[in-house]
This record gives sequence, structure tokens and C-alpha cells, in this order.
Amino acid sequence: MKKITIIVLSALILSACSDFLNIKPEGTSSSTGLDYTKAENIFKPVSAAYASMRSYGSHDMPYIAAFEITSDNADKGSTPEDGPESLAMDNFTVTLTNSMVNSLWVGYFDIVSAANNAIFQMSKFYEAQANAENKEYVLQCEGEAKFIRAYAYFNLVRLFAKVPKIDKTMTAEELADVKPSTPAELYAFIEKDLEEAIAVLPESYSKAFAGRITVYTAHALKAKVHLYQAEYAAVAEHAGKVMESGRYRLLSDFREVFSIDGENSEESLFEIQCSDLGMSTGTNVPYFEYAYHQGPRGGKNASNMQGWGFCVPSADLIKFYEDRGEVIRPATTLLRAGTTTPEGDYIDTGENCPLVYNGKVYTPSAYNEWSYNGYGFDHNVRILRYSDVLLMYAEAVARGASEYAQAGMTAQAAFDWVRSRAGLPSVGLDVDAIIDERRAELAMEEDRFFDLVRTGKTDKLKGFVKGKHEVFPIPAQQMQLNLNLIQNNGY
Repeated sequence: MKKITIIVLSALILSACSDFLNIKPEGTSSSTGLDYTKAENIFKPVSAAYASMRSYGSHDMPYIAAFEITSDNADKGSTPEDGPESLAMDNFTVTLTNSMVNSLWVGYFDIVSAANNAIFQMSKFYEAQANAENKEYVLQCEGEAKFIRAYAYFNLVRLFAKVPKIDKTMTAEELADVKPSTPAELYAFIEKDLEEAIAVLPESYSKAFAGRITVYTAHALKAKVHLYQAEYAAVAEHAGKVMESGRYRLLSDFREVFSIDGENSEESLFEIQCSDLGMSTGTNVPYFEYAYHQGPRGGKNASNMQGWGFCVPSADLIKFYEDRGEVIRPATTLLRAGTTTPEGDYIDTGENCPLVYNGKVYTPSAYNEWSYNGYGFDHNVRILRYSDVLLMYAEAVARGASEYAQAGMTAQAAFDWVRSRAGLPSVGLDVDAIIDERRAELAMEEDRFFDLVRTGKTDKLKGFVKGKHEVFPIPAQQMQLNLNLIQNNGY
């Protein structure tokens, strides 16, 4: 069962599920019937926006396939005949009717819709609250919703390039008439949301609210948003502000970072919160199948260590680690069938099943309490880690940005810290070395494909066509719903 901190947040999420989790893609939600004078209701619409990120389209198989299986780090996995649409992602044979692509679109616009609803509700709460402290809390909650909307749009612009900018609740007719915005317009919108969030978000929360978005979460995402636009001075500034805070560190044990007990640690800036709450039944249990779908496929003796075995480390990634002489990171990242983990779990082998799995979602059997479909349900999805911030800072300076004076360390020191935890010696601050370090550090965490795209290093991706596969097709279903949408090049 997940530790108590996540249960408190989940309970708040559950209290709003019936009103907010059934929002139609890009749609509106009706009045919630909330009493805006009651301070205890303020967080409910925002908790629903958090919960909307725990959806199949936004952070389950479509996310795993689009952000990682497409890269040189991973293969489809599972059995040869299983998951043909994931295989299409892997081979860059995706069509307009691929349901995973449509699920990505729907999943992220669901998040936008939930965030827009929360922002609208916050305006009502602000008017109704007489207490100055409560008004300040309303603005803080609005900042969380704006971060969530910015995060959803950051993924949408990377996935599809040109999508509609939806910044308020709309009727179905209005939604069907919205024209797509350019990437430049979308990035400006994302930056504005993050700037407004930074102005009101707190530096931290009590342990009871571990996992909520802070000002440093927003700085970290803003650094990444600027990284994708090659705005390196801004990358250094916002990554530097996270470093300046002194609130984050790299855990000494790389394996602990991806453990259940290591969730929401001092290395974490943003995770999708998941838990089975220790329950085997119930429709409102906020478990998630991100880890389950990547868990070891196993055989007849797999018991509660059974997953679906998708998104497995590629031979290319394994060789990459071997060529670098890496030991520490692959020991966690590569979960090999036919071996026993340090926690005592035997990883069973199965006929036509992979020989190695994503070890970063490994969940010890003690946490898999259900007799069926229970593997990894407690496993949070890691979105932003401090090592990512350190590497973004190092890359920005290596590409010509000035050091951020208050960062507390140089770019070289930040780079060396990531490498030293992995048991590697210092090397010079070289851009290619930093990109390789990002691969070694963040492998199997849905970062690599778009790193390859932004750095122009897609030549090694089999089937990738430059000028086409940097983005995915606008789903045919969405083209039918909104005739203003423009199909991406080559599709």
C-alpha cells in the first residue's frame, strides 16, 4: 500500500471524480454545484485536473509508445503478434487511423479541458472568499492548473506541432471551429501559463501534500520548454533557479530513485501520482497501469510479477551502456529475465517473451497485492527529475549560455554530479557528451525520442523520414470533427 502522503492527495482527488473526470475531449463541463464560499472546496477542481493526467491516452501505452518506443532506446516488446499499433510507432508506419495517436490527442486535450475548468472555477472561488489568506490559496491553486495546462500543451506541440489553443470552456460548436495555432504561438502560450504559475506557486508543501506542483516544478518545466526552442540563456536561468533553491539533490542510490519508497523524493520535481490504496476493488481507486504494461511478461510461474512486457530496452541501448563501461545505471534500467532482483524476486521467462524489460518500473512483489492485474499499480510516473535539470543546465552553458551566478555550482560541477553517481569520471563540458549522458541517465523515461528530434540525431532511427516523422499525424477522427485542422507534412 502506498505511503500515507499520496493517500491524502488521492482522497481529495476521489472527492471530485464524479464531477470532473468524465469531461469530453476538448469539451466543457457544466456547473459543479460547489459551494464557493467554503474554503475546503477550493482544491477540488484542481485535484480533478491532477487526476486527468492519470489517463490511458496521456500517460499509458500511447505515451510510452510515442515518447520511448519510437527511440533507439526501446523496442515494442511483448510477444511478436501483440500490439500492432505500438509496432507501427516503433517502425514509423503510423497512419491517421492509429488509435494510439487519437488517444494521445484526446488524453492531452482532456487534461486541457480539466485545467480550463479548474481555472474557471478558481475565478468563482476568488470572488466568494472574503479571507485574504484563502484568496491567496485560490491563486496558488489556479497556478497549479495553469502548470497542468502548460504541461499538456508542451506534449501536444511536440507530438502534433499545430493544434488548437483552447484557453477557456467552450461549446461543442465553438470547439469545432477553432483554428490550429502555430508552434510559436503555442510555445508563447505555454510560457505565459508557466510565468503566471511561477508568480503564485509556493516553494514547498507539507508531507501530507507530497507530489503537488511547486514554483520549482514550474521553473524546471519552463527550462525544458526553452530547451526545445534553443533559448539557452532562459534554460540556464530557470534550471539555475531550481539549483539555487537548495531543495533538491541526487539520491546516492540510483535504484532508490525508481522505487516505491523513492517516490516524491528530494530528486523529484514532478510525478503522476498513482496508488491502489491497498484496495482490490472499487471504481474510484486511483491506480494506474503505466508500470503494469511494461512489467515482465513472464511465464506460468510469474504470479503477481506478471505484466504485459511492452517497451523493452533495445540491443542498441544495451550496447551503449556496455561501450561506456556502465554498471550502476544498467543494473537498474535493465531488468533481465531469468535473474533474481536484489529485492528477491525471480523474473520468470516465457515463450516468445522478451529477455530484458524496463527495470525503472520494476515493482517488488510485496507491493503487488492483487492476485490479478496488480503489478506496478502503485508506481508513480516520473516526469521531471533533478538530474534532468542539472543536465539541461550543463547543456545550456555548453551551448553558449552564461552561468547562472546563484546556481550554487558550475555547469561542469552539475554534469560531473550526474556522472559521479553513475560511477563515471569527469569529462569536458561537450554537447555530444551531455546528450549521451541524457540518454544514459533518462533511458526508458519517455525523453529520448524528442531529444533526438530536437538535436537532429534521428539518422539512426530505422524508417524515420526527416521532414515527416518529427511529429505524428493529426488523427483522422479529429480532422472530421474540426475541418480547420491541417494535416502534418507527409501524412
